[in-house]
Amino acid sequence: MRHLFALVVLAGLALAQSGTLQVYTWTDYIDPALVAEFEKQTGIRVRLTYYESNEEMQAKLQAGGVSQFDIVVPSDFIVPVLINLKLLQPLDKSKIPNLNNLEPRFTNPPFDPGNRYTVGYLWGTVGLMYRTDVFPTPPASWAVLFDPRQQKGAFTLMDSPREMLGIALRYVGQSVNTTQPAEVKKALEALLTAKRSRNFKGFQGGVSATNLLLGGQVVAAVVYNQDALRAAAGNPRYGFTIPKEGSTLFIDNLAIPAKAPNPAAAHRFINFILEARVGARLAEYQQSATPNAAAKKLLKPEMLKNPAIWPTEAQMRVLEFILDQGRNNRIFDEAWTQAKSR
Repeated sequence: MRHLFALVVLAGLALAQSGTLQVYTWTDYIDPALVAEFEKQTGIRVRLTYYESNEEMQAKLQAGGVSQFDIVVPSDFIVPVLINLKLLQPLDKSKIPNLNNLEPRFTNPPFDPGNRYTVGYLWGTVGLMYRTDVFPTPPASWAVLFDPRQQKGAFTLMDSPREMLGIALRYVGQSVNTTQPAEVKKALEALLTAKRSRNFKGFQGGVSATNLLLGGQVVAAVVYNQDALRAAAGNPRYGFTIPKEGSTLFIDNLAIPAKAPNPAAAHRFINFILEARVGARLAEYQQSATPNAAAKKLLKPEMLKNPAIWPTEAQMRVLEFILDQGRNNRIFDEAWTQAKSR
């Protein structure tokens, strides 16, 4: 009888281990067919919950989500914050053999040396999506948002502090990562000038911004290149560009919250995403650059040649990754509070 009881207990534990995988991610950030394939392959049910900004995700984890979710998808600059707050757990790399598929430059990122807590998911840029009937040629400067004299209609700004402030900093000739109060103040003034315009239609997340553009309510929007490409779906009425002043780069990552209820399933999911075939399908679905070298080899030539996905060398020279500034992050927090409240 004791043997039978032990078998029942072990079976229950095995079921709990497979069980459900709770994924907290950006809206529409994975091909549903890949989710279904993972479920069929593993017997693990996947539940997706969505957020629109890194800050929203961080707040949710701090409010108890750290023990509710098994996977989160933080951008590079927020990773050190999550680590310092003890909201992430170290990865068990023995359970992620497909880590070998990552490009070397993504295996030791400055925000997470040695990939101790994170694994690259997709990377891209922030730029300007616009209507081509209003802008017959791609807007050359961010002035089409920040200078009321050059605005051609309604527009939205990105509801993301470091990225939107970073673009304003590039517009006024400064680095995305400056911590000089006078330089950040200059960028804030540029943001406030744009916000005071009658053409300003709010700070929006990527999906809501593209919906406004497709619905004819705005003529330009600051969005992630992935959102622009997927929303436009090749429609010539819409374009995407990185203005000459430059912008921000990002890499989103897979990570496991510190108190994840099903870390075993989380590791299986990360390894699944890192498969070459899966990584290629993910990149094609999202119209995004992949940090997966094995997956990149499987992408179609026309996708690899698309500068909206893979920035040119000239564009890369004016693009910057956002860096965590530790205590100096308060400078950006204070500026963003003013940008939203004034």
